[in-house]
Amino acid sequence: MMSGPRTRLATPLATLATELSRHTLRLRLKPKAPATGHVDGAWWPRSRDLSVELPELLVVLAVRLGHVVRVTYNLDAWHPTARHLIAQGGVVRLEGFRSQPADIVTVIGTDRQRLTLLVVPPNTSPANAHHTMMTASSRGNRDSLEGLLAAAPTGSAADTQRWEADGGWTST
Repeated sequence: MMSGPRTRLATPLATLATELSRHTLRLRLKPKAPATGHVDGAWWPRSRDLSVELPELLVVLAVRLGHVVRVTYNLDAWHPTARHLIAQGGVVRLEGFRSQPADIVTVIGTDRQRLTLLVVPPNTSPANAHHTMMTASSRGNRDSLEGLLAAAPTGSAADTQRWEADGGWTST
């Protein structure tokens, strides 16, 4: 029995959203309030590939920023990537700088509102990543980048599992 011609179909957006949501976004943001400290929260990506990691992050951050138009990052901390990314039905400009701290990503919305996120290295242990993210996102935290990324006390596996079960990100 012969089949018809094979046509490649683009993945529908609804399917793409479902696929993306299978992985918990590992993000914690400080509550909405006047900015304090060096960062507005922390993000724990699964890799150093921005083109893979950013789409889901930008969807979530759009709740606070509106459409995201620009992301800045350290060139040496991430795999080479394109200068633009299509996300949320628009173009997001990706700008890498060697002068930007390696552990920071800045996300900018259409009204120039910005969020500065501490990037927890992908290979960080779950307990240390959890502690770092909770500390960076706590109201009024003013720790330096180095202080936030310093070795954290080992948390329990139950704490990490609870964090993943709660959706992995908090924004109030």
